[in-house]
Amino acid sequence: MQHLRPEGPAVGEGERGRTDRGAPPGSSPLGDGERSDLESWSTNVRARTRELVLDFVHAQWANHVRGVEGDDFLSDLLGEYAASGKYLRSTLTYLGWRCGAKAGEHAFRAAGSAELLHAAALLQDDVMDDSALRRGRPAAHVQLEQWHRSRGVPGSSSRFGRSAATLLGNLFLVWAEQMLRESGMSAAALARGWPYYDAMRSELAVGQFVDLLNDARRKPCFRHVLDVMSRKSGNYSVRRPLELGAALAGCSPPLLEVLGGYGDLVGQAFQLRDDLLGTFGEASATGKPSAHDLRTHKATSVVALAYELATPTARGEMDRLSQADASDEDDIESWQILLAATGAVDVVENLMRSRVEEAVRLVGQCPDLGGLCRGLLADMAFRCFERTT
Repeated sequence: MQHLRPEGPAVGEGERGRTDRGAPPGSSPLGDGERSDLESWSTNVRARTRELVLDFVHAQWANHVRGVEGDDFLSDLLGEYAASGKYLRSTLTYLGWRCGAKAGEHAFRAAGSAELLHAAALLQDDVMDDSALRRGRPAAHVQLEQWHRSRGVPGSSSRFGRSAATLLGNLFLVWAEQMLRESGMSAAALARGWPYYDAMRSELAVGQFVDLLNDARRKPCFRHVLDVMSRKSGNYSVRRPLELGAALAGCSPPLLEVLGGYGDLVGQAFQLRDDLLGTFGEASATGKPSAHDLRTHKATSVVALAYELATPTARGEMDRLSQADASDEDDIESWQILLAATGAVDVVENLMRSRVEEAVRLVGQCPDLGGLCRGLLADMAFRCFERTT
């Protein structure tokens, strides 16, 4: 495979014919050299998109925030949330675009809007989850609380931090739409893209609302948790960004259907991995408190499935733990041992693997995709499955 770069040839120009089927189960269908090239492509896409996002945020800060008390502090905070992270959603948006169109700066700018939407979601998610950490650093509402307290401003610093973080999330939400609208895409392209962008925003908000009710102590069934998972994160993280880029590029309805099916499968795998990381992951890897989902009694897929698989005795112990002090380290360890003992972890791993393999087969059999995009889609699927952060 040729060396890949963001400004490469249009998909379909001399790149058809290669498929990515026949890989060993649970492994990437790409060779080491191919994965290296794909990583270079992804790195370049992330770097260019991040540069454009930061330029946009700085311009908006200069227009709307500069001169407000604490503007320098806010500049750093906004930049931190806009620049950090894996840039998964923007990469998928750009990849969707490349499934039907040539490279271009306007496509990077459109992809960047997905990162600002994600920044908005993170700011408000941490408030709702009462999470003290984000990406290994104090969450925005914590930083804002500390800033308020250091200034000696009257009133509750905690309330200020949570309220201010919510407002900054709203600001990112406005800027996200503005960045897409001003990306340089044609009116026709934007008209094709808006329905997917609107669906992404709506599903994110409704999914977050449902997630607030999804407490492990209510013992939701595994199937219900999977549905919530798709609504809140799977579609928003993978499917909709990919469809957005493809719609902007003018991809055909059959190709959009294939990409949507791929995105649904990979999105489920992405969130299943997220659930395992939230249950067993260490703060040094996840950037959030260790076993954060257990501490907050979140009804994740692994907890719901374990409850269904558990023996009556184990189920009774899970009932006790779900009502116990979430900060007790011995109870957290007992939770983790019990979850693994039910076999739920192995089942979730197998579910992830089967979904990723099905997604790779789906795009591998699509005649409307060239080899470049097949390879990139396969690589992205396995990255979502294999990730450790």
